[in-house]
Amino acid sequence: MIRAAPFALAALLQLLPSGSGAHAWRGSGAGGIRGVTVGPIENAYHPGVGYGSAAYERELAELGAIGATWVSLTAFGRVGSLSAMGVDPTFEAPESQNRRDIARAIEQAHAHGFRVMLVTPLWVETGQWRGEIDPKTDEGWARWAASYTRFVRGWAEVAEATHVEMFSAGVELRSWVTTGRAPSFARVIREVRRVYHGLVTYSANWDDADQSVVLGDLDVIGINAFYPLAQKAGAPESEMVAAAQKIRADVHDLAERWQKPVVFTEMGYATRPDPAVRPWEWPENLDRLRVDEHAQAAGYRALLAPLLDEPDFAGFFVWRVYADPDDTSQEPPWAFSPRGKEAELVLRDAFTALWACDPKPRGRWPEAARVPGLY
Repeated sequence: MIRAAPFALAALLQLLPSGSGAHAWRGSGAGGIRGVTVGPIENAYHPGVGYGSAAYERELAELGAIGATWVSLTAFGRVGSLSAMGVDPTFEAPESQNRRDIARAIEQAHAHGFRVMLVTPLWVETGQWRGEIDPKTDEGWARWAASYTRFVRGWAEVAEATHVEMFSAGVELRSWVTTGRAPSFARVIREVRRVYHGLVTYSANWDDADQSVVLGDLDVIGINAFYPLAQKAGAPESEMVAAAQKIRADVHDLAERWQKPVVFTEMGYATRPDPAVRPWEWPENLDRLRVDEHAQAAGYRALLAPLLDEPDFAGFFVWRVYADPDDTSQEPPWAFSPRGKEAELVLRDAFTALWACDPKPRGRWPEAARVPGLY
């Protein structure tokens, strides 16, 4: 499969910030983001198979075979608790090693023709959600913002040095970006732009993206899109498609309001019965579920079918596969990975279809652009 040279694409995408608003992605000629998250960094029990390894090269080859054109890599920071006032950049290995491994992984992805998004999520040691981080006092928030800025700027420097095409300056930081504390996060973005000259996004949670007051500071609106498509078990696929149509309308309204394209920085459904009901539930915390590949594939089909027809929708990153494709110990079989499952076939069909955000071919849009598997 032939893909655009990543460095040439990076220059092309610089047109977006001053481009043509919500439709800027199509106008850039970049093509829709057909992405998959690879990661996270393998821990000390799995040496030699994480980012930058030969195993990761095999994963890239698999993703290319199903039509993916982007990969997302995760540069985690560690937080002790929700009241923490700083970020520990050490995650499973020394920070210096993680930087080298991720830089190498970016180089490998570019060599395979992929474009790259680098993401900076936080891991809370207590198992609580990062969207509820609260250092409590003005002094605590000031210390938190200073530490977080150092953490993110460090990874923005890696992104700049390795020519990463898109950088997410934060993930699901609801207590920060939807409140009166948001101006200090806007300063984080400005600091990122001092050292990184690619596209900048922020990965909002699906239910607070429209409340994030930093959207005006971004090039592309990012959403971690674990939308529920059903409220109770056994919902027919038609009900899920109807819910996805409403999501498409919300994406369109958000993009038009801010005059920026929208990308799903994460999306996916677990391999269990009724994954479209509370899809954000962490599969590792759910015991002895029945594996249901058909239900996972139905969630993918229902969500993607309407979105791929939306010109303001720039694409998505699937959550997730692992750097070592041969290692099945990283998550239970009912978890999110679509690898080798029915959902992978849905992704292949979606990746090889013509999307509304793709550059318009000469003449009329061909009817063959619609893939039967996606309605």
